[in-house]
Amino acid sequence: MSARKSDVVKLVGIAIAAFAFTFSLVPMYRIACEKVFGIRLDGTAAAEPVGAAATAPIEERWVTVEFDASVNSRLPWSFRPNETTMRVQVGEIYETTYYAHNDSVAPIVGSATPSVAPARASGYFQKTECFCFTLQTLQAGETRDMPVRFIVDPALPADVNTVTLSYTFYKNDLATDRLARAPAAGAAGASRAAR
Repeated sequence: MSARKSDVVKLVGIAIAAFAFTFSLVPMYRIACEKVFGIRLDGTAAAEPVGAAATAPIEERWVTVEFDASVNSRLPWSFRPNETTMRVQVGEIYETTYYAHNDSVAPIVGSATPSVAPARASGYFQKTECFCFTLQTLQAGETRDMPVRFIVDPALPADVNTVTLSYTFYKNDLATDRLARAPAAGAAGASRAAR
């Protein structure tokens, strides 16, 4: 009987540990997005420091944002920014677009990885809308302009006057294979239903 009781205690302990781990995933995901990729999930600029500076009006400050793009050699796409530079006022929302074209004869799913330079500016560059948040599917020969909406936080260090937003697109092999199999599976099901 005591062996059963100890097994129940172990199972309850494992369940509590699993719950605690799952509960901690959300804040860890937020931290990873903000610190590694510079993505604010709430879509706002970081809060200003508390104190006298917080009550003072934001001075008009302008910075240059440069846009860069590259494609992994395994992805047969053309990909480039529609604008290479933009002069922006800190604290304001801006939008730009990137051009993508599937140069192949088959549909392909790609995913974009963003980076911000200099690295110390990444925490002050927030993307509120970005094609990098989801997988992108382009049909054979399809062209698309993909938007990026962003804010440069007013707390950006004063000596940083230029920020570069770069994207690298990669082929998502798993999603592309699923996409290629989907029509074949649908056609096989339709021919069976016709019999």
